[in-house]
Amino acid sequence: MKDRRIRVLVAKPGLDGHDRGAKVVAQALRDAGMEVIYTGLHQTIDQIISAAIQENVDVIGLSILSGAHIPLCEKLMSRLKDENLSDILVVVGGVIPKKDVRKLKDMGIKGIFPGGTPFAESIRFMREKVH
Repeated sequence: MKDRRIRVLVAKPGLDGHDRGAKVVAQALRDAGMEVIYTGLHQTIDQIISAAIQENVDVIGLSILSGAHIPLCEKLMSRLKDENLSDILVVVGGVIPKKDVRKLKDMGIKGIFPGGTPFAESIRFMREKVH
């Protein structure tokens, strides 16, 4: 029996208005056989959580270019814990300074993919962690 497809929610939290990268990542994930739900721009953490529940996703992938990755990720991880959804794999991509990687990992972000990370790396990571 074939394994079910990994379901990924790609989200653009906050006021970041640039989503070309998120759309390219979403297409790469689809091309790799994953089911992808893209939320669009300017999503609140509550909207992201609601979509993750409604779509029964395995992965939440945040695309953040605004520099607000620490507070956005803190809020998301807190809300996931509150909703008893800690089993959802959370990954973050975009403009992520090296100095912030440890803090993100410490709060429970499992995958961190700064701009320029090869798609194959993030796809392999999700496949290893979900299946």
